[in-house]
This record gives sequence, structure tokens and C-alpha cells, in this order.
Amino acid sequence: METRITTLFNTQYPIVQAGMIWASGWRLASAVANAGGLGLIGAGSMYPDVLEEHIKKCKKATNKPFGVNVPMLYPDIDRLMEIIAREGVKIVFTSAGNPKAWTPFLKEHGITVVHVVSSVKFALKAQEAGVDAVVAEGFEAGGHNGREETTTMVLIPAVRESIHIPLIAAGGIATGRQMLAAMVLGADGVQVGSRFVATPEASSHPAFKEEVVKAKEGATQLTLKELAPVRLLKNKFYHDVQKAYAQGADTEALKILLGRARAKRGMFEGDLNEGELEIGQVSALIHEITPAAAVVMQLMQEFESAKKAWATR
Repeated sequence: METRITTLFNTQYPIVQAGMIWASGWRLASAVANAGGLGLIGAGSMYPDVLEEHIKKCKKATNKPFGVNVPMLYPDIDRLMEIIAREGVKIVFTSAGNPKAWTPFLKEHGITVVHVVSSVKFALKAQEAGVDAVVAEGFEAGGHNGREETTTMVLIPAVRESIHIPLIAAGGIATGRQMLAAMVLGADGVQVGSRFVATPEASSHPAFKEEVVKAKEGATQLTLKELAPVRLLKNKFYHDVQKAYAQGADTEALKILLGRARAKRGMFEGDLNEGELEIGQVSALIHEITPAAAVVMQLMQEFESAKKAWATR
């Protein structure tokens, strides 16, 4: 299947595995790459030396294209970018910051740059900064989200009519039918996060993966908007946050409650009570832990089946 995204990344399928913290190490990225998608290493939960190790191992595990996702709020971003350039990574997804900050550096090193946005405003800024493509991520997505709360169904066509560079849809996509819908809305490809959490190759804790599989409709909620909006499974920590709101907690009190390393505690260490469990609304459609390659194949089979079924109507 050929789209502007497969051409840009030199992949077989227009499927990108999101660079999620505590889930997207070299095993997952290389498995997706070998299956024909674009795998991403999630640098947001890695120290520089750990990222370097994951890049080296990914290069040994696949000869297919893969990339690195870098949240630009990372304190050691200079070191991360130096490692990425030195190790010859060809594709970088940036997020959580101004794309003008690092796009020139990356382009100078021959790196394809994609920026993650949550609104038309920021999509235009990314295009102006010279990125090669954007990921437009809707309100349904797991983890840290945009403040606009625009759903994928609305965001994708709005961004599509505003930019001319390739567009990747994200947020609430875990099936081939959803992939087809996103591309009908104007996307050139899709980024899938939550579905790849529930794979053996994801580096997240097995207990967290099981919680994702058990999640039902309404199991997640966007919260902590005063700090950085984040979509979480409703566990004890989530309910503690809601109690704090009910008691009139201000931003400082919320920061104290959040503390440090909540996401690592929940998603990587498996503390299902006190940790942050970041996952998307689409977790309600994820029913089993499946190898990453099988996820890619299932997405494409469902996509083709849905396309044929609609054509016969």
C-alpha cells in the first residue's frame, strides 16, 4: 500500500507505532518495523545512555526504518539529539514543545522530522517550522493530550484543509476500520499507541497490560489539566485526584499530590493503585495481548476488508 507516508518513511504500510513512555523500547520498535510499519523508540522515559543502548539494539534487530520520539520538554534534550544524530537515526518525531527549536538541527543531519500537534494552530506552526509531516492527535488519545479537547473526527479534516504536508492521524485508532475512517477524513497514515501497549514486546509492566485488556467503555478520563492534561485509567490515584479537586485543591496542591515518577510507578513498575496508568479511550476495544507483528497484520487486513465492504454498498 502506497501513500505519502509510506513514501516518506520507506515503509510497507502507513502505520506508525507511537513513541510512548515506558512502553516503546527497541523490542517493540523493531518488531513493528520488521512487520512493515514504522516503529518508534520513546525517548521520553529514557536517560541519554539508555536511549543510545536502545538505538543500537534496534539497529541490530531490524534493517527496516525506525525512529525516535522526543518530547522537547526533556531536560537533557541536547544530549538526546546529539545521540540521535551520532547514531544515524533517520526519523524523529518531536512533541510537547516548539518545533522551531530542533527542526533545523535535525534537518541539517538529514533526518526526517515529524511533529505531534493537537490543533490546526499548532499544525500550521509545525509546517512553518519546516517539518516533513505532522501527527494530529485527537482528544481520545492516551497519555498527555492537547488542551483543546478536539476529537479525532473533527481534528483530522480541520488540519487536512489547513496544511499541505503529509498528515498522520492519531487518537482512538486500534482497528482497521478506524484506520480507514481516519484516511477517508484526510490522513495519509495513522499512529497507533494504545493497541501496541497490549503486546508482548511493549516494555510496560504485564499487570498494566492486563488492565488495558480489561478496560471497558468509560474506564479512562482526561484530568490534571492545570498541570498537563493526561488521560488515565480510573484507579486509586485517579480517584485521589478527583477528591483533591472536590476539596478545592490549587495547582501547587495538585503538583504535590502528583509527585514524581507516577507514570513509571504505574506503567513500568506495575503499581496499579498509586501509579499513573496512561492509556486511550480505545482501550475498550482491546481484548487480548497480541504480538506486534500480528497487530500490524490485523490492522491491514481489517482495513482492506472494511474498504471492500464499503465499496460493495
